[in-house]
Amino acid sequence: MFSQMFPGFEISNLYNYLLLLLVASLRIGSFLVASPFFGSRMIPLQIRIILSIALGFCLVGFIKFPELEILRGSYLIPIIFQEIFLGLVAGMIVTICFSVVLLAGELIATTSGLAFASQIDPASGAQSPVISQIFSLFLLLMFFSVNGHLMVFEIIIQSFELIPIGALNETIERLMVALKSSEYIHKQAVLVALPIVSILLMLNVGIGFITKSAPQLNLFSFGFPLTILGTFFVLFFSVDALQFAFKTIIQNTLEFVSAFLGEL
Repeated sequence: MFSQMFPGFEISNLYNYLLLLLVASLRIGSFLVASPFFGSRMIPLQIRIILSIALGFCLVGFIKFPELEILRGSYLIPIIFQEIFLGLVAGMIVTICFSVVLLAGELIATTSGLAFASQIDPASGAQSPVISQIFSLFLLLMFFSVNGHLMVFEIIIQSFELIPIGALNETIERLMVALKSSEYIHKQAVLVALPIVSILLMLNVGIGFITKSAPQLNLFSFGFPLTILGTFFVLFFSVDALQFAFKTIIQNTLEFVSAFLGEL
């Protein structure tokens, strides 16, 4: 019945084609699981599986595979682990770089007294301040607006030529390149939050002088509402400056992924 529907396709080659499809979809499927948006709880698991298989279906005719005798043997197991390792680490690099805005939002929320204003993050399921979620949505919107997702997919597709299937070399060096992204999160988060936190610090110093000279204006009735209101004004006028910082984060994210999946 299958041979009548597809006369040019032999039923004996079905197993080989499914094997190639599985190997081709492992790297990009693992990336979708570990990436910030595609791997979040907002995207159902069925959608991620269908998307990874569809992308693997498109890649089967363009990438080079080892010999079928190798894929049918025991060497298939390390190949599977290699593809999953590359995809997961690439996705974790993007996740770590995107966590810069979450950490910056937590620093700003703690300084302004808005740390208690937290809710469940729909992407991760964890509880985080509202400012962190606003920054995360802002960065994600910019990432899609500049076609960052297409650039990441292009880097992953080009990695099949630079790192062929079954030929992973310099594993330790590539892992060290990926670990450098963890250093980036703390440094860049401080650079994003430092101007806003500095303004809030000067605002708190001014409130301290006022409450010291007028003791009837206590901290909770005067200083706390003024600090929150000042935070809203600072964030409103900082949108134009934040977009340049977020563009730098997106550019550095693509550079980290390209360095990990490219030539060392």
